[in-house]
Amino acid sequence: MNFEHVTLGQRVLFGFGQAAEHLAAEVARLNSHRVMVIASSSQASTAARITANIEVALHYDDVAAHVPVQKAEKARMAVAEHGIDLLVCVGGGSTIGLAKAIALTAALPILAVPTTYSGSEATNVWGLTQDGRKTTGIDDAVLPDTVIYDAQLSQTLPPDLSVASGLNALAHCVDSMWGPRADPINQALALEGIRALTIGLPAVKRDPTGIEGREQLLYGAYLAAVAFASAGSGMHHKICHVLGGTWNLPHAQTHAVVLPYVLAFNAEHAEAAEARMAAAFGAPSALQGLRVLRGSLEAPQALSDYGFTAERIEEAVELILPVIPASNPRTPTRENLTALLSAATAGDPPEQLPRGDDWS
Repeated sequence: MNFEHVTLGQRVLFGFGQAAEHLAAEVARLNSHRVMVIASSSQASTAARITANIEVALHYDDVAAHVPVQKAEKARMAVAEHGIDLLVCVGGGSTIGLAKAIALTAALPILAVPTTYSGSEATNVWGLTQDGRKTTGIDDAVLPDTVIYDAQLSQTLPPDLSVASGLNALAHCVDSMWGPRADPINQALALEGIRALTIGLPAVKRDPTGIEGREQLLYGAYLAAVAFASAGSGMHHKICHVLGGTWNLPHAQTHAVVLPYVLAFNAEHAEAAEARMAAAFGAPSALQGLRVLRGSLEAPQALSDYGFTAERIEEAVELILPVIPASNPRTPTRENLTALLSAATAGDPPEQLPRGDDWS
C-alpha cells in the first residue's frame, strides 16, 4: 500500500436527548458570548429548545438550498453588525451550508447540530450558488469545531425526507470508494457507513420515531461524510452539484435518484471496490444491494419528478463533463453521460443501462 491520508480534526458528541446539554458545554468551552443561532423557520422551535441554556445574540432564519451568494452576503453583514463570535447551526445541509459561507470569510467557529443526514457538518467543503451556477471549494476554516448528534431531533423528520437524506449519505459512501483521493482508510469508513445506513434506512421506514434506526442513520451519515471529506468529490457529486445549482433541484432527492445510475456506470470498471460494496450491502452485487434497499424504501425514482426535463440534458452534459475527476473509474463522454442522464430523468431501471462501452 502506498497512500497519503488526512483525517480532519473535529469533536463529535453523540447522545439521545442530550443536544441542549452538549451545546451549553461547548459554548462554555469556547468561552463564547455573542452567539448567532442559524435555523430555518421550520426548525425554530427545535432551535429554541436546545439553545434555552445559552445566551443568544442573534436568531437567524434566512436560509435557502445551495446557499445563494446574496443570502451569504446578507448573513455576513448580520454577523458583523452584531459582533458575533460563534455560529450555531441547527438543521440540514442548507443551514450548515450558510454557517460555512459565513465562516469562510469571518473565520468564526461553528457548532453544528444536524437534524438530517446530509453530512455537511463533518466536511470542510463549502458551496455557493450565483446566476444558476454552483461553486464548491475546500477550506478548513468551514469545518465545524464540534458536531452534536441527537437522534431525538430527527424523529420528526418525515419518512420520505429521511429516506432521501439517508440515500444522500449513502452516495457519499459510494463516491468515496473511487473519489480522487480514495485510500484504504476512507474506503473502510465508507464501507462501514454503507453497512450502518443499510440497517438504519429500513428501520426508520418501518418505525419513523424509533431511536435505533435514527441513531444508525446519524452514525452512518457521519462516517459517510468523513470518508467523503477525505476521498474528495467524485462523479456522482459533480453531477448532482450541477443539477442542483443550475436548476435548483432538491438536494437530497437529486442524490437519491442519481446514485444507482452512477453506480451502474462505474461498477464494472472498479471491480475491487464494487465487490467490497456488495459485501457491505450483503448482496451478490453492489447494484443489486442498492436496488433491494431502494425498493424497500419507496425511494425517489426520476429526475423528471422534480422538474428536470429531457430538454436540459444537453446543457447539463456540457457543464458536467469538465468537472468529473480524471480518476473516475470509467471515462465519461458526451454519449455515455447523455445516456446516464436520460435514464435518470425518465427513471428507467439502471440495470438496463448498456454495459461495456456500448453507451451510444
